[in-house]
Amino acid sequence: MDRAEAPLQIEVVAALAPRQVRVVSLGLPAGSTVGDALVAAGLLAVGAPLPEGATCGVWSRRCDQGRALRDGDRVELYRALTVDPKEARRLRYRGQHRGRRPATSGAPK
Repeated sequence: MDRAEAPLQIEVVAALAPRQVRVVSLGLPAGSTVGDALVAAGLLAVGAPLPEGATCGVWSRRCDQGRALRDGDRVELYRALTVDPKEARRLRYRGQHRGRRPATSGAPK
């Protein structure tokens, strides 16, 4: 078997819900696409579009399902964000500091 016909070793990662990540390692034939990897991983039906609001990418770079894969690629399926990341950080910060007394300067009285 020559190198061009060797199966591709691909990893598919999907963020299905908050704090839920599914990782699937696959061996796919040369010439496979991102869409083929998502189908083989059981995340999409053949010919089905991505779920509404979802996007896909390879190594954190968004792409379409027709992108050809290379050996060692990591295909990622991203779900839609429900909250802006900056706003989520602000809300967590406020929640951590709620109920605390502000620090005072100077020596105790």
